[in-house]
Amino acid sequence: MNLEFLRELIVPASTKIAMIVLDGLGGLPLTPDGKTELETARTPNLDALAARSALGLTVPLGPGITVESGPGHLALFGYDPLRYRIGRGVLEALGIEFDLQPNDVAARGNFCTMNDAGIVTDRRAGRIPTEASKDLARLLTMRIDDVEIFVEVVKEHRLAIVLRGAGLGAAVSGSDPLKNGAPPQPVRALAADSDKTARVVNQFIERARQLLADKSPANMLLVRGLDRYPNFPAFPKVFGLRAAAIAIAPTYRGIARLVGMHILPVNGSTFADEFATLEQHWNDFDFFYLHIKNTDLAGEDGDFARKVRVIEEVDALLPRLCALEPDVVIVGGDHSTPAVLRAHSWHPVPVLLYSPTVRADGIAEFGERACARGSLGVLPAQDLMPLALAHAQRIEKFSA
Repeated sequence: MNLEFLRELIVPASTKIAMIVLDGLGGLPLTPDGKTELETARTPNLDALAARSALGLTVPLGPGITVESGPGHLALFGYDPLRYRIGRGVLEALGIEFDLQPNDVAARGNFCTMNDAGIVTDRRAGRIPTEASKDLARLLTMRIDDVEIFVEVVKEHRLAIVLRGAGLGAAVSGSDPLKNGAPPQPVRALAADSDKTARVVNQFIERARQLLADKSPANMLLVRGLDRYPNFPAFPKVFGLRAAAIAIAPTYRGIARLVGMHILPVNGSTFADEFATLEQHWNDFDFFYLHIKNTDLAGEDGDFARKVRVIEEVDALLPRLCALEPDVVIVGGDHSTPAVLRAHSWHPVPVLLYSPTVRADGIAEFGERACARGSLGVLPAQDLMPLALAHAQRIEKFSA
């Protein structure tokens, strides 16, 4: 939906909206006649909420299109991910509160493992510990010509790489082949104003290769998602909401910060700690985004059983949200990450929308096939926010 149009219809209200995002929620069965991770999980609380909700399946961008978390989340927040594009590097930098300047170019980096033939054998270098990454990152902060290059650890193998200097463009391809068993790709300028950036990044990668050559398992790095800080419409102004984000993983704090949400500090690193933060600040905000990362991690690792356990852990915490009596609850995901594929996929994502004013489908199950029978149908993820606002009594009647 057009954000400028929607903004004209927003009216103030005292209602509260909670959006729980289980990253990579959608899945696939291990066998043709089996159940998905969500369908396998024992979820009595989600099932009870589903019975009082409208169910459906969301598509982050379009049929058959697989997305990263950035576009997937922007869609959930009501933004058209085709119109509001953002490179992953900016999200990583914002997620660790790096002081990103308007002319900086930021990239997402991965420490990886490469064999003697120049083939990437593990894009994540075994998810090396964060402290080990910090030691390696200190080797890589450097200057090439007049360009300063900052390398900061986000978490484990993940890096934020920031280039600061004159004459840098952001239209540059990445080196990450996005799969194991392939060589890194040469970085290319995609526009004339980005020739310098491509040249500097290629030199940086070559120096990194030399500096990391005797390290194990992180003997190389990959870069992707180069971009500059964009100027997106602010979520609180567009939707008239005091919005707060609860996320442990830095990338998702970065996405929320990008659209102007207030980032709440979480005292701990568990799902329960996130829900405790929600309870602590419930009276201070109108909209809460609470992010669960481990569903996606388990899917990417191909660990079906672990993804099931993560879903069950979240289900056990759901009564703490319901006890706060929110006016609208959305539970869904930014994309699918089936364990059988070990990767993000294009499959539509289960979603439930609860409100006292919803026309409940009466389907007491939260899963892919149950949601396919729901009244929401298969809908663009960006349509969820207008529905949530309507049920929260925050959209006035349109009159030409």
